[in-house]
Amino acid sequence: MAQRTYGKEFGFQTRAVHTGNDVDRESGAIKRPITMANSYELPYDPTAMNWSSAAGNLYTRNGGTNQKYLQEKLASLEGGEDCIVLSSGVAALSGLFFALLESGDHVVFSSVTYIAVYRLLNELFNKKFHVETTIVDVSDLEAVKAAIRPNTKLIHIETPGNPTLAISDIQELAKIAHERGILLSVDNTFASPYNQRPIELGADFVIESLTKYINGHGDSMGGAIIGKTKALDIIRAQSQINLGGTISPFNAWLIMRGSVTLPLRMRQHNENAQKVAEWLEKQPCVSFVSYPGLKSHKGHEIAKKQMSPGFGGVLSFGLKADHDTHNRFVSQLKVITSAVSLGHDESLIVFLGEDDERQYLYPEEFHNGFFRFSVGIEDAEDIIHDLEQALQSVGLL
Repeated sequence: MAQRTYGKEFGFQTRAVHTGNDVDRESGAIKRPITMANSYELPYDPTAMNWSSAAGNLYTRNGGTNQKYLQEKLASLEGGEDCIVLSSGVAALSGLFFALLESGDHVVFSSVTYIAVYRLLNELFNKKFHVETTIVDVSDLEAVKAAIRPNTKLIHIETPGNPTLAISDIQELAKIAHERGILLSVDNTFASPYNQRPIELGADFVIESLTKYINGHGDSMGGAIIGKTKALDIIRAQSQINLGGTISPFNAWLIMRGSVTLPLRMRQHNENAQKVAEWLEKQPCVSFVSYPGLKSHKGHEIAKKQMSPGFGGVLSFGLKADHDTHNRFVSQLKVITSAVSLGHDESLIVFLGEDDERQYLYPEEFHNGFFRFSVGIEDAEDIIHDLEQALQSVGLL
C-alpha cells in the first residue's frame, strides 16, 4: 500500500487529516500506532553506519517513527520543504539559534518576543558565545534597516508577537533580509499555519510551539522548525542528535492526533476572539484591547494582508484599575482559567504585572499591567458572560 502523502493539490483541512497518516502494515489499524521504542534493529553488518545519522531508524534520539510522521504533516501544512520536531517550542528556538549562529555573528530580533527568546539572545548567546544582538521594533522597517550590520546573520521575529500582539510585515522583512544575504526566522505560534504561512511569504525558517494550537488539547509539549532540507539537516545533526532535544514518541503521537482538528479549532478560536475583543473594546472600564482583528490595532492592515482566514485566538487587554483589582477580577472568573500557555481548548488568562523585565520594550498602555487572554473554543456568549460577571463582582461594571 502506497504511503498517503497529500501535497498542495489538496486543501489544508484534507492535509491536516491525512498527511503523515497511513494504515499500519502489521495490524491493519487505520491510525499510526505509538512506537515506544528507543532503539531499532541494526542491519547484518552495522560497521559502516553513521551513528549520528537521522536518515533511518537507529536510535530515537536520532529520530523515531512518530516524529517522522508528524514532521511530514507539519512541512505540508506550513508549505515548507522539510521539518524537524523537537521536545518543546524553546528547544526548537534554541536549536535553530545554536546551529545557525557562531561567535561574532549579529542578530536583529523583535522587541516583542517570547521570554525565552529574549533571554537566549539578549543574555545567554551574547554572554556565552559572543553573538551580538540588537533589539528592534521590527514593525518599523526603517529601524530594522538601520540595525543591520556587516556581520548580521539572522533577523528573528514573532508575528503576532507575544504578549502585545504586535504585527510585523513578513514579506517586507524577507525582502530586507535577503537583499543583504541575511536569514529570516519567524515564530508563527500565535497564528498557527491555519492563519499564516511565513514560508510562503518569504521566510527562511518557521518555528512553532506545537504545545499550543497545533496540539490544541493542553496535554503534550513539542516544537518544530520548518525550512529547506539542506539547512534543516545541519540543525538536525547539531541540535537534535548532538544536543538531544528530541521529542518523545508519545508526545509526537499526541500532537499528531491533535493536529487533525487544527482547522476546526482555529475557526472557533478566530471567531470567539474577534467577538470577545469587540465586546471588551466597548467596556468603559477597559483601558485598551490589542487584537489584530480590530480596526483600532496598529497592525490591522498588515495582518489582513498576511493572515487569513482569521487573526488567532490570543488578545491582550488592560483594566482601569489598580494591581489588586486585576487579581480580584481573575479570581472571580468561572469559565476562564488563570494559567499560562495558550491555544488550549479552554480559555486561559494570565495577569502580567507592572514589573515584567521587558516592560520597557512595550507600548505605554501595557505599563500598568495587563492580561494576556487565550480565548478558547467554548461558546463565545459564555466567555463574554464570564468576563462581564467578574467585572461586575469587582465593581468595574
